[in-house]
Amino acid sequence: MNATLQNYLPFYKRNLKVALPVMATQAGQVMVQLADNIMVGHLGAMELAGVSFANAIFVIGFVAAIGFCQGLTPLAGQSFGKGDKGYVAKLFANSCVLNVIMMIALCAIMTVAGLFMNRMGQEEVVVGFAREYYYICVISLIPSVAFFSVRYLSEGIGNTINAMWITLGANVINIFLNWVMIFGKLGCPAFGVAGAAYATLISRILSAAAFIILLFVKKEYKPYIALLKSNNAVDRTTIKSLLKISLPVSAQGILEVFAFSLAAIMVGWLGAYQLAAHQIAQSLSSLTFMIALGIGSAATIRVSHQYGEGNFYGVRMAGKAAVHMSILLMGGCGILFIIFNKQIPMLYTTDPQVLEIAWKLVVVMSLYQIFDAIQMASMNALKGLKDINRPLLISAISYYLVCLPCAYLLGFTAGLGPVGVWIGLLIGLIFAAVLFYIRFDRLSARLHASHTRGVSVPPVKSSKSL
Repeated sequence: MNATLQNYLPFYKRNLKVALPVMATQAGQVMVQLADNIMVGHLGAMELAGVSFANAIFVIGFVAAIGFCQGLTPLAGQSFGKGDKGYVAKLFANSCVLNVIMMIALCAIMTVAGLFMNRMGQEEVVVGFAREYYYICVISLIPSVAFFSVRYLSEGIGNTINAMWITLGANVINIFLNWVMIFGKLGCPAFGVAGAAYATLISRILSAAAFIILLFVKKEYKPYIALLKSNNAVDRTTIKSLLKISLPVSAQGILEVFAFSLAAIMVGWLGAYQLAAHQIAQSLSSLTFMIALGIGSAATIRVSHQYGEGNFYGVRMAGKAAVHMSILLMGGCGILFIIFNKQIPMLYTTDPQVLEIAWKLVVVMSLYQIFDAIQMASMNALKGLKDINRPLLISAISYYLVCLPCAYLLGFTAGLGPVGVWIGLLIGLIFAAVLFYIRFDRLSARLHASHTRGVSVPPVKSSKSL
């Protein structure tokens, strides 16, 4: 299928309509940590390094929770595309039950993990600041899971606006509370690093409360609430269907973020200043990553809806359009980072030792924006097809057989330090991007070819089914 720009234009528009609110929501969630980093950075390099170390551990659990909750979206999306509201409601009920169990287990694991911070090769003062921040963030996981549970139902039925407005409002509150609680304004005690975590916790509680209220008052959700009230929807079969998607999606997210967290720990072995510089580059990368993730989430929604409708031409076009859009936006971000590589880090700190390292890392980080865009859009388009198992293997190979070994060899054996670690991350990302794109291209082409020949296409149950 040789598609022209004219063929793609309707898909760009539809994807963008879904993607823009998701991008704003995703970027808004990262802005919480970005605001924390910028404000904490003005306390000192040790405080910034402590928050960096804490985030390197916390983000593993946070991404695990997001991935697990996100398993609802492709299933709900395909059922929504078929017009089966009853099954969407049943999926949501079962998802909520699973998410509560997951949240309890995850909080327990993360609490125990925090006890081992002093055994990860970091400076003692850095560990002290990290613990101040970390345990409060673990508590914030509880309202976060409540927010994600409703959000991914909303995205599954095609509504991405509500999550956007709630997240943007929560960010305004978080930034204001950071100013008050970190530095002790308006009569509040100066909590320092802990103040940033308290602000995050409060903003996440308010976000969850707002979305739960909307769930019961907005008209687009009322059919699903009514179906839940009229039917005891929790059952073993639906639980199994959700686990088949949620567990691999969560595992895939963990594989990627754990690799980047290990890279942060590696950089911490080089010193607190190197770790603080790493956090600056990482927070900027996380912000643009959420742009790619927003378009990727839109790809999951659009691809799952097209598949549910039996429109396999639309499946292929929606996924490829998401890749094109991601490359354009992320490539633009990369250019801006290169142009302003010396100015941007100064938003975080004025420490010359940190800035000298951060400038170099921002340049390397800007180079992998395009590959991050390709891998994220392609991977999420595969989620829309419920193709999970093979991408999980691709992630494991890319990050643990390519990325981390290269990061260690270049950073330590070759003596390139933090820059070498980041080049290793870039190599792994390139590897993942190529494999994910090839995977989606082949599967979507096969689906479209089968439909064109009039061959009946069975529901996608696993990677093997395609």
